[in-house]
This record gives sequence, C-alpha cells and structure tokens, in this order.
Amino acid sequence: MFKAISKIVLLLCVISNINAQSFNITSKGNQVFNFKDTQDRNQATFYSEARFENITGLTNDVWGKVSFDLKDVKSTLKGEVSISTSSIKTGIEKRDEHLRSVSWLNSEKYPNITFRIKEITQVDQIEDNLLKIVLLGEFSLHGKTNLVYANATMKYLLESETTRQIMPGDLISVVASFDIKLSDFGITNSMIPNRVSDKINITATLAGSNAN
Repeated sequence: MFKAISKIVLLLCVISNINAQSFNITSKGNQVFNFKDTQDRNQATFYSEARFENITGLTNDVWGKVSFDLKDVKSTLKGEVSISTSSIKTGIEKRDEHLRSVSWLNSEKYPNITFRIKEITQVDQIEDNLLKIVLLGEFSLHGKTNLVYANATMKYLLESETTRQIMPGDLISVVASFDIKLSDFGITNSMIPNRVSDKINITATLAGSNAN
C-alpha cells in the first residue's frame, strides 16, 4: 500500500513539474511571435556604471521572432532578437558618434547586434500566463559571438478587445536582462580610460504578436 501511494505521489510531482514549465491557458500548439512593432514600442537599453559617469543607451529599432509549444516551453523555445547598432542613442550626439565609430561599436562594419536563444535552463510558472525563465543565448556584438545567461519573464495575453488596441492576435510580453563585458567582444576603452565600464547591463522589453 505504501509503495502504491509513493508511486502516485511521484507521478503527481512529475506532472506538476511538467506543468510548471508551460503556460496554463486555453490556446494550444506551437506559436510564432513577431517582435516587429510599427509603433516602435519595443526597446533595448544598456547601462554602464563607471567612475566618472553613468551612461544609459536606448534603441527602439528592435526586431525578431520567437516560437514555442505552449505545453512545453522549456524544450521548444527558439528564436532571436536583433537591434540596429547605429540606432543606439545616449542623449548626447557627440557621444553617439563616438559610440558608432571604428574605435567602439563600428556600426558600419557590424550593423546589427543579436541575441539568439540556444538553451532554456530553467522555467518556473509564476501565474497561469506568466513564466520566469533562465536561458542561455549566443550574443553577437562587434563581430564576435559569446554565450551569455539571461533572466527573463514571459507573459502570454490571449487576444481581447484590450490587447487589440496594442496589436492584433495573441500577445507575448518579454522582459530579459543580462550582463556582458565589452572586452569579451574586442571593445576596449583606450581613448578615455574608466569613462565607460567594461561591464554593461542590457535589458530588452518586448511585445510580439502571433497574428502574422
């Protein structure tokens, strides 16, 4: 009797763990979401905390796609997001010109910065339509690609009268954040030492639709 109860408990734990890696909503199957927003509400920011000044950069020139099976997000989540290197603004035009220059991001030679999902290492269900995710991705910058871990939340919104005011179709809202070192991508601050930190925090706030 004890063995039978133990097996039932184990089975329930397995089922619970599977459900915790998925959305608990009425929609089913594989979904593809496009992050290209014609109203430029999607954005990516970077933050540098250095000795002499803190710098925040921002771009709304964001595009990309993700796909996943609603019942198995952990195993099926794929996709990538890109931004235009030359579109990053820091609030000072002279600084932006320097940022785009050959000595820094070299936007002419490397026009895009990309994050490509490689593996999902952890998924926790916070609410029926909200997941907390740890993922491993390939981050490409300045002609180099390195693996980075990112923390993200994904919220699934079924199409409604309210969501249609943003865009048609079911929506996915994603907030992802990770850190990089510029030196890992061949970018060094030799002109003005300590003006920009080697460590940069990058955050993407995105909304996409499956109405493609």
